[in-house]
Amino acid sequence: MQWPKGSSSKVGRDHTGSGNQAERLRTRAHVPLPRIPSGTRRPMAPTHRVHKREAIMTIAVTAQGVSQDQRRHDKYDRLVATAQSLPKLKVAVAHPCDAASLGAVFEAAALGLIEPILVGPQARITAAAEALGKDLSAVRIVDAPHSHAAAEEAVNLVRSGQAEALMKGSLHTDEIMGAVVRREGGLRTARRISHCFVMDVPDHETALIITDAAVNIAPTLEDKVHILQNAIDLARAMRVDPVRVAILSAMETVNPKVPSTIEAAALCKMADRGQITGGIVDGPLALDNAIDLGAAKIKKIQSPVAGQANVLVVPDLEAGNMLAKSLTFLADADAAGIVLGARVPVILTSRADSTITRLASCAVASLVADLQRKRLAVPEV
Repeated sequence: MQWPKGSSSKVGRDHTGSGNQAERLRTRAHVPLPRIPSGTRRPMAPTHRVHKREAIMTIAVTAQGVSQDQRRHDKYDRLVATAQSLPKLKVAVAHPCDAASLGAVFEAAALGLIEPILVGPQARITAAAEALGKDLSAVRIVDAPHSHAAAEEAVNLVRSGQAEALMKGSLHTDEIMGAVVRREGGLRTARRISHCFVMDVPDHETALIITDAAVNIAPTLEDKVHILQNAIDLARAMRVDPVRVAILSAMETVNPKVPSTIEAAALCKMADRGQITGGIVDGPLALDNAIDLGAAKIKKIQSPVAGQANVLVVPDLEAGNMLAKSLTFLADADAAGIVLGARVPVILTSRADSTITRLASCAVASLVADLQRKRLAVPEV
């Protein structure tokens, strides 16, 4: 399997301002700016985006003695709190050789989310820990000479039962995923491997699961069955009830000229027949009438999913990637990434992720692993 370059949980965000908007608008309209008297300082444009909601929140939060970060990420906070009630997740961390990746490990361990096993060049891991001022005496380290070897050894720890999840360190996504999908000695299952973003969108009531925006480039109908089932299983692991899945397209009617609408209709019928289980599935739905009740009512769509979907299945990687980045850049959302369909969950973090996003990724993996433990505990009949 070939992995798209740059596939990871990273959905970056630039907070740099782009100048005085009023001045730009006047310039475009050819309206002359008012003359400023000599010696008067022109007001400086802000150097970062200023959100009215954030300014109000800062006042309210300060008054209540609660941190702004906690208030803005209430969905992630709930995930972390739920995961803290579970046994620590034994995680093999592949090549955590820089401050960002190793720092994320210490953050998650400090909250009781994970019990890490660090896999990589011991000297580089030790140096990174010293730079952070962290003590490694209580942490198990498995020495591996380079990143490829670290990925393979981390997978071996899972295969031998010593770890319940994988976590990406300071190596490329295709390195760790190459070890996961390897036919001999990998972590393949009967399921197709897929990626989910768990999005914390401000002012949206629930977390949104978006799939697949990072792994499957142009999935077939058969691939989408696996992608959809993986996402439903993730939602159930996150204690979402009911799971409402919207199969997205550009329209809410089946059009033979738009293949994604035909596949959406087929997936819905497969769910009706029990080939996909655990959620309420509807589609095709356009994005607006999938997540907004008002838009669904205007279109007169009668559906238990329309307007209240918590899982969004996109037609292909390009659509999913653009959707996730649009939410990140335009709605100030955060994206916790996880790979499903392998024997264990794979935590994908990046150096651009915020602290709470990294913790949310670990929390989601813990919830998925807990669901897997419960299924294994039920004897087959």
